[in-house]
Amino acid sequence: MDKSVPTAATDGSAVPVDAHLAPDLRTPLRADAFALSEEEKIAGIAEHFREIMNLLGLDLNDDSLSGTPRRVAKMFVHEWFKGLDPAHRPDVRLFANRYQYQQMLVERDITLFSCCEHHFVPIIGKAHVAYLPGEHVVGLSKLNRVVQYYARRPQVQERLTRQIAEELKQALGTDDVAVLIEADHLCVMSRGVNDTSSSTLTAEYGGAFGKSDALRSEFLRMIGK
Repeated sequence: MDKSVPTAATDGSAVPVDAHLAPDLRTPLRADAFALSEEEKIAGIAEHFREIMNLLGLDLNDDSLSGTPRRVAKMFVHEWFKGLDPAHRPDVRLFANRYQYQQMLVERDITLFSCCEHHFVPIIGKAHVAYLPGEHVVGLSKLNRVVQYYARRPQVQERLTRQIAEELKQALGTDDVAVLIEADHLCVMSRGVNDTSSSTLTAEYGGAFGKSDALRSEFLRMIGK
């Protein structure tokens, strides 16, 4: 195994992180990204966040602030960035397409919560995904779980869109996949230009979606675009 690829231990075996994706689509991680346990990471993050709060002049003896460093650390490890750990990668189980359903299947308005890797503030929005079924279909909740797995890490929206698309292509065994994300970036809304009215849209069209204007138009119509 390439030692430059970070791995995580799951049930005693090493799991490559994003190794199934092209190198330019992998979330940047050091090779020793999983050398520490979750509890060790929480303890270390809490210590550093406590120092940040001290530097800001906050009184950590106040009962409202005293538990904040550990709360933030647990939020980072267990919630905001849990998608960094391949142990949370969803198992996308396929089912035989017994109904011979051949039309586009769309899951729209999937809740998306991520974090801007440039400023570490939230990205909030919706993801819409579609695919053309062949011999198999997938449980609908798995589409949501794929979106959430890649969203729950420091991200840029362009890479997130392609990661979701590539994961679905591999899981479904087809290139006929479409992904569209529309999101609000708090780095735009709460700092810099302070623009609270704009949103960002990104899309990835694979296989038939990339070749057929009519299919793309149908997808956009079905998600209300």
